[in-house]
Amino acid sequence: MFFNGWNKDQNEQQETNQEPQQSETKGFFQRLKEGLNKTTKDFTGKLDSLLMGYGKIDDELFEELEELLIMADVGYDATMKAMEKLQEKVREQRVEDASQVKGLLKEVLVDLLKVEEAGHQLKLDQDPTVLLVVGVNGVGKTTTIGKLTAYCQKQGKRVMLAAGDTFRAGAIDQLEIWGQRSNAPVIRHQEGSDPAAVIYDAIHSAKAKESQVLICDTAGRLHNKKNLMNELGKIFRILDREFPEAQKEVLLVLDATTGQNAIQQAKTFGEVAPLTGIVLTKLDGTARGGIIIPIAQTLGVPVKFVGVGEQIDDLQPFDPEAFVTAMLDQ
Repeated sequence: MFFNGWNKDQNEQQETNQEPQQSETKGFFQRLKEGLNKTTKDFTGKLDSLLMGYGKIDDELFEELEELLIMADVGYDATMKAMEKLQEKVREQRVEDASQVKGLLKEVLVDLLKVEEAGHQLKLDQDPTVLLVVGVNGVGKTTTIGKLTAYCQKQGKRVMLAAGDTFRAGAIDQLEIWGQRSNAPVIRHQEGSDPAAVIYDAIHSAKAKESQVLICDTAGRLHNKKNLMNELGKIFRILDREFPEAQKEVLLVLDATTGQNAIQQAKTFGEVAPLTGIVLTKLDGTARGGIIIPIAQTLGVPVKFVGVGEQIDDLQPFDPEAFVTAMLDQ
């Protein structure tokens, strides 16, 4: 029988597969470091210079470090939490040498980014799964969907796309191009049509074709929060009514280069949608990658992916420790 356990050949095959998997992980980390190059050069360069200028730890060092974190877009509240935790570690471990602060800071930042246990992983363990992708226009939402499609297909999933952003000119055609690249079917209506109707048709098409993952694009209009709330609310009701058996993720896409404005977007969407994860794009285009910390802290929602380049595999599953290690160039 197929499920009768491992035989010798299967064990050998498993051992053979381990090395390429480790190489792939290493490649991911290297791309993450390269994508965070601007942040690393700016933040870590200044951090290293600061710590080298001090022999022993004192209040002045903490004040300069606090200013450095704020300048890296970590934000006031998150910086205050980080400094409180850092000083606590310094006292508890009786650290006196400034050169040891970097390692302690890494531990603190990792803890701030860990929102919930295993919450940073995209939930694909159950079929079917619906990924509802929200975010304002211009953050890279449609491109992110294309990259998410490739990611899900690498996990062996059959993917279908729903072109629910019917208001932005060209959004439907753009999504269809991504669908063609990934050989994933795209359910679409005419521009200006009801987004909820698109999602309705996509649900029934996904059922008929036994798609395992349905990724839904949505409109990104924020100028009228009431309209946004109504549109998303209608979509959620249709998903609950027509697809109750599906596991659901609501992913908010944010552009890291917009800095503190991304936090305001996160707050707004958090008010109108039950967010389960954040995708932070364009980290390779900013020297202030620290923005990821206040975003996670503000919403209490885990970051699930970070975008660190234009290639299709540059959207990477988020790992707090790997991110902070790459950010601090350790």
